[in-house]
Amino acid sequence: MLWPKNLNKRIKANFKLAELTSFKVGGAARFFFEAKSVQELQEVLILARRADIPVFILGAGSNILVSDAGLDGLVIKLSGRLFKRIKRKGNFLEAGAGVKLNQLMLYARNSGLCGLEFLAGIPGTLGGALAGNAGARERSLGALVKDVCVLDYGGKPRRFLAKQLKFAYRKSNLNKYIILSARIKLRKANKHAVGLRIREYLLLRSKTQKDALPNAGCIFKNPAGNTAGKLVDACGLKGKIKGGAIISKSHANFILNKDKASSKDILSLMDLMQRKVRKRFKVELEPEIKIWM
Repeated sequence: MLWPKNLNKRIKANFKLAELTSFKVGGAARFFFEAKSVQELQEVLILARRADIPVFILGAGSNILVSDAGLDGLVIKLSGRLFKRIKRKGNFLEAGAGVKLNQLMLYARNSGLCGLEFLAGIPGTLGGALAGNAGARERSLGALVKDVCVLDYGGKPRRFLAKQLKFAYRKSNLNKYIILSARIKLRKANKHAVGLRIREYLLLRSKTQKDALPNAGCIFKNPAGNTAGKLVDACGLKGKIKGGAIISKSHANFILNKDKASSKDILSLMDLMQRKVRKRFKVELEPEIKIWM
């Protein structure tokens, strides 16, 4: 495919993706590009659409399972400074989609603003967190959003106001767009008090999420009135192994890459978890991670 001359050398072919994901699993992308500006991003999107090449947007890679066979498409990572910038304006933070959640939370604390403490320990970038309405302890990011700037997959810009956004449990109406930036409304607070709340959230998370092996966090969404981890645990699946993958012994909704696991190994365990929970509880577990095939 003929890419623009100014970008041709930066669009890499057969690019291995495993090391860019927290699972450390998966094959290569047909094309890989790190966008440094919105204009570059638009150029590449327009050409990819003309050539009918699927586009995948990669953030921190913390909730993605990539196929062993790789992806016959273009993977784009938002790497420019514009996508990683944070600005304070009163009680609002304006942040790019590539900002890591931990950085955003600490910036808020250091600015004397509260409201993001529940993000403590959650990996990922703002873009992915908005698309999936990330949250913890009955708090979610969507509730704090004032507006969001996006591109569609044809490169056309759009701005969503809060009233146009639809956030629900681990989903939003932003997943059909490429998120560029967002404005988040917070509240003034004492820095020390905010720091203490962050430590509380980190402590709560550490009690159930102790695993150091590569993983993608919670595999399934929590069904209404219960948690996926409790249902899987009740089926006696903790410690179950398939190839190089294992269901965590400390958190049954985690699958770990124990020994050079393949995506096939992980998918096999996911299928087992779904089948056992369906049979025993008549509950259909829905994946929280994105599966790129």
